[in-house]
Amino acid sequence: MPKPAPVPAAERIETIDVVRGFALLGILLMNILAFGLPGRAYFDPSVDAATGGIDYAAFFMAEVFADGVMRALFSMLFGAGVVILACGPRAKSAAVYYRRQLLLLAFGLFDSYVLLWSGDILVLYALAGLVLYPLRNWRPSALFASAGLVFAYLAGFYALLFVGLTVLPEQAEAVQARIEAGETVSAEERGSIKEWEELRTIYQPGAAALENERLKFQGSYGEAVQANSRIVLELYTAYPLFLFWDAFACMLLGMAMYKTGTLRGQRDIGFYRRLAVLGLGVGLAVNLCEVAIQTRSGFALRWMADSIVTYDLGRVFMALGWAALLAIVCLKGWLGRVRAGLAAAGRMALSNYILQSVLGLAIFTSLGLGLWNELPRHQLYLVVLAEWIVCIAFSIYWLRRFRFGPLEWLWRTLTYGRLATAKRAT
Repeated sequence: MPKPAPVPAAERIETIDVVRGFALLGILLMNILAFGLPGRAYFDPSVDAATGGIDYAAFFMAEVFADGVMRALFSMLFGAGVVILACGPRAKSAAVYYRRQLLLLAFGLFDSYVLLWSGDILVLYALAGLVLYPLRNWRPSALFASAGLVFAYLAGFYALLFVGLTVLPEQAEAVQARIEAGETVSAEERGSIKEWEELRTIYQPGAAALENERLKFQGSYGEAVQANSRIVLELYTAYPLFLFWDAFACMLLGMAMYKTGTLRGQRDIGFYRRLAVLGLGVGLAVNLCEVAIQTRSGFALRWMADSIVTYDLGRVFMALGWAALLAIVCLKGWLGRVRAGLAAAGRMALSNYILQSVLGLAIFTSLGLGLWNELPRHQLYLVVLAEWIVCIAFSIYWLRRFRFGPLEWLWRTLTYGRLATAKRAT
């Protein structure tokens, strides 16, 4: 029996690499906010005074075209990768598959705790991947249906959160007014004040949380590690409620779309045209409405993205539209150099994802340039552009000489238990 081995470069699917590269680079459009600004600015542009002019334009474009969208694409591609690894003639054994996921978990923990990237998604993907393996042989219809059920759960969760953000502050304010007036209130009524304070601190952290965030970026490395660890552990508590399911639903969708040939570029041009129109049309309509409501409300807490019941509808349809558009570009052979750059970045997704964390550490923390909370929102996107150039140039340079990216090589070597051949044949 032949030993398990990685898929040869010649067998790679261009459409998948291009979409993955697009998602990898696009995800930085949102991540840069968590690198360069206080965490609250990710949801609320009033935090960094980006409510007008070019900074609001930057907020508007990212919210409409990228927020949650690139993460959805990235998750879909991860789901497709599960099928590639676990099904078909080159399927890997369960031992190889789970070892690969545990190694991804190690990369994610390194990214989270050593490179100080509290927004890491590798840990989440590793955990979700452990659950996905038993579903590898499900038919597309079952995967689509399961994804729909998870999205329905998420919509319900967001609806409850919206109600909480709408009702709780009114209840808490009324009870507080009665207390100040000297009236007797029950323990249950006092509890509404506590519930509101706990919920509000998620979006409006207190002085201690803000100081902790400052230490992460402006303290010594030891202080930053401790401060970041507290942020990461708090984020982990949100995994069971919705973050895990956010990724899991899109992974199920990606598995189904791979099996139907959609993500492999195997459908006809007409199908991709219709999907692009439908996806971008619905996505734009929903996202534009959401941003308009957020803006008109003065960015009220209850209209934050993760408390809007239509959040997944907009981001997933937009992701489908982007995927279809990129499939058309690949099938038509358009934009050769752009495709080559995106495909190279996509083939080195792990290396480039970690590289983004390294650059974030070097640019925004006190260990490097210390530019956290120093650049206005629109200037952060100049940093994004520079990082895109670095990632693409690095990927093209490296893949001309080697078969895998550096971390992809390490991942494969540890997964298969032997040194992977790195250099290209001459």
